[in-house]
Amino acid sequence: MTEVKRQPPHAVGILGGMGPAAGADFVRLFVQACTRQLHEQGRPVHDQAYPEHWLVQLPMPDRTQALRGDPQSPLGPAPHLLQGMGRLAALGVRSVALACNTAHAWHGQLQALFPQLHVLHIARQTAAHLQAAGARQAIVLATQGTYDSGLYDAALARHGIAPLLPDAAGRTQLMRGIYEGVKQGDMALATQCFGAVLVPLLQRHGNVPVIMGCTEIPLALPQAPQALGTQLIDPAWLLAMALARDAYGLQAQESEHAA
Repeated sequence: MTEVKRQPPHAVGILGGMGPAAGADFVRLFVQACTRQLHEQGRPVHDQAYPEHWLVQLPMPDRTQALRGDPQSPLGPAPHLLQGMGRLAALGVRSVALACNTAHAWHGQLQALFPQLHVLHIARQTAAHLQAAGARQAIVLATQGTYDSGLYDAALARHGIAPLLPDAAGRTQLMRGIYEGVKQGDMALATQCFGAVLVPLLQRHGNVPVIMGCTEIPLALPQAPQALGTQLIDPAWLLAMALARDAYGLQAQESEHAA
């Protein structure tokens, strides 16, 4: 039998620091996604089968605060995002994943300034996945900055899915869980906050998919008793799978350059 000669995987990049725990966890998800790809392709799983991948973790100014003021401020995240992308481009990566949902508010700018890179889009990956699963509605748990940007609203609408959002009090509770909980290392507080926000949404809308639309939410919400039996969707995992597909030269699930 003639052995099929496969091309080596492409180098890919991960832009993190938003926060650092989420960036580090994304690397774990990416390695798991690569392992799945190797199994699905019938390829042997060993150290040398994994793609070259680079994590750039920069101290990143707050994205939500920037979106409420001047998104292009020199004191905001925009210059840091551009710096991180430049470093990854210099390393010769083919594709980049942003390990932060809110940072995708700058996705169009980053893709335009680095056309040689494939900048994956977390909300489009998530919307395509839900559409393929037949979903018509989805609860979106995210930062206030992500809500303000309409990131998931636009992506879900393009795929015929209605976004279901928490009220103002719920959004405040989510931000507390993210900033005072996960970012401060108080996972018990984060779990309590996220679970409390989820309950009234499930009571109102039923057991519809729940998008954990901040990379810190999956670090705590799955442990909440209120989340037991719910359809938790982790966009970071879907993004990691897309990055793995790109690394192995497989077609991505989304239309990356959609408006």
